[in-house]
Amino acid sequence: MRFTTSEKLEIIRLVEGSDLGVRLTLDQLNIPKSTFYDWYARYREKGFDGLHPMVDPERKQWNQIPENEREEVVKEALEQPEKSPRELAFHITDTREWFISESSVYRILKSRDLITSPTHIVMKAADRFKDPPIRVNELWQTDFSYLKVVHWGWYYLTTILDDYSRYIITWELCKNMRSDDVERVVSRALAITGLASDERPRLLSDNGSCYVSGDLKEFLAEQSITDVRGKPLHPQTQGKIERYHRTMKNIIKLEHYYSPEELEAHIAEFVDYYNNHRYHESLNNVTPADVYFGRDQEILVRREIIKQRTLLKRKLNFELKKTALI
Repeated sequence: MRFTTSEKLEIIRLVEGSDLGVRLTLDQLNIPKSTFYDWYARYREKGFDGLHPMVDPERKQWNQIPENEREEVVKEALEQPEKSPRELAFHITDTREWFISESSVYRILKSRDLITSPTHIVMKAADRFKDPPIRVNELWQTDFSYLKVVHWGWYYLTTILDDYSRYIITWELCKNMRSDDVERVVSRALAITGLASDERPRLLSDNGSCYVSGDLKEFLAEQSITDVRGKPLHPQTQGKIERYHRTMKNIIKLEHYYSPEELEAHIAEFVDYYNNHRYHESLNNVTPADVYFGRDQEILVRREIIKQRTLLKRKLNFELKKTALI
């Protein structure tokens, strides 16, 4: 597997700070020791730049980022501080129609002291669902997550996530965590998608009491939905919705909420951001909505055209400057 320059740096930081020791940590990450020590030696010698893939020096010279584009990167970063270098790179390609790599964005921001310490580490699950979906609405994941409202107590957020696209189809903030709450949100998802009875998805959940109840099983059968449950104490199969809830709570829990309506409003804002604006690394850096509504391939083709056009323009400018010096 190929890692980006910033991913290599995060792995080095992770290994340096791990209590497991180098060997066990690398085993968990499935990275050969020889590969890691090669990265580490180059990092100690040259810093972040030492982690870049080896390139031809002349190619590196002609592909230098023009100063005006560097300034645009800094401007975008200051206007959108919530975006990572990866997200900024693809945002610039999509909105400005010129290509810049994630590592170039990282270097530019690092030189301006605009890179903060990572707020998370990338850990890849060792196990995947044994029958991964190949299209949208083939498998939905659902789960509950806890959120507190001041003076009101605990509420339970239930979500329906499309496994293939990671798109949030619907959600509800419930006062309880019962099978009828699950039935209600599943019914809403079916109404939103308008799926015919022979197009109904499988529904993946954990083994909570609301999911194993006879009432829910009967309801799902009536709706032509096959229920699938993950193995006890083995949450990797529900990893996508677990990660979504964790990402959502990292943002939502930054504030206190004094009414359920206030909490619901902030959840709605986050769902819109997650579905329609957040570039997802596991989806080739498009949004869940792009995949769910079938726009992703068009976007990827357009990005490749922009990339090749940008690189050709830089190379021609470089050749013109060389000719002018002769």
